[in-house]
Parts: sequence; C-alpha cells; structure tokens
Amino acid sequence: MQLVFLHGPVAAGKLTIARLVAERTGIALFHNHLVVDAVAAVFPFGSPEFVRLREHFWIETIAAAAREGRSLIFTFAPEPSVAADFPERLSAIVAAAGGRVLQVALTLSDAEQERRLVAADRAAFGKLRSVELLRGLRPGLAACLAAMPAPDLRIDSGATPAGEAADRIVAAMRA
Repeated sequence: MQLVFLHGPVAAGKLTIARLVAERTGIALFHNHLVVDAVAAVFPFGSPEFVRLREHFWIETIAAAAREGRSLIFTFAPEPSVAADFPERLSAIVAAAGGRVLQVALTLSDAEQERRLVAADRAAFGKLRSVELLRGLRPGLAACLAAMPAPDLRIDSGATPAGEAADRIVAAMRA
C-alpha cells in the first residue's frame, strides 16, 4: 500500500494535482474536504466534536485502506485545529500495515496564493475564499506547515504547471 500524503497551504492546488495523479495511476483520491464538509454539516468547524470526528474518519479510512493494501492519495492542509502529531501517527499506522508514505509538499508565494484564493472553483467544497481572512490566519497556518514532516518531494505549485507536478509525483511513487 502506498499513501501519497499531499500537503500544502490553502490554494496550493492540492486537489487539482491529486486528481491528475489519480488519473495517471488509477489510485483512489481521498481529499480532506470530503470529511471536512461532511462533519461541518453537523458540527461547527474547529469545535471539539468536529475535530474529533474529522480525525477519526481520516484515520479510520486510511487505516482500512492500508490493511486492505489499497493505495490512495490524501490531500491535507495543515492548520491549527489538527493535532500536530497527526501526520506522524498516520504514517505509523500505514507503516504498521506494511505500507509506505510518500510525503509531498506543495508551496507557492503569498501573491499567487491570494490570486488563486478567489477562484470560483474553490466554492465547490466550501473552501476558504477570503483574502482578508487568509491574511489573518496566515501566521498560524505557516507555523503548522513548518511543523510538517520533511517531505520526500517538494514542488512549487506556483511555478510548476499542475500536469508537470503530477508527473513528478508519479515518478517519485515509482522510484
């Protein structure tokens, strides 16, 4: 089992690139907003039950895939309501099931992030679209990104076309 743990800041293109990797490999895509949106329909974002259930669904789904030997791509945006040790715990679960984690970090400049943030397609999953709110959250988000495990692959998604980024991830998966 291989878990592609694709993380990066808001509007870095995680879902766009993950979809291309899924198309190229046939591997399932489990993007974070599937669970975020489901749990947020019942509990406010960041509330104790939201945080507990979101992590539970993420971990249980990925652990089940690891036990079944089903590779998948998981998109993740590090932010303060997620436990700091979540990536390490998830990696340990995958490793215990005999799987491998490929840590992929996307980066982009603040200017490019703000340009992308207001794109209409971001509304599909209730994603953050306010530049003003992003600017207020940016210091906390940056600290969470800095605490992520060292990536196996780092891609500047502001300077790398999505197709090329996907090709680099696929090549790293096969290496």
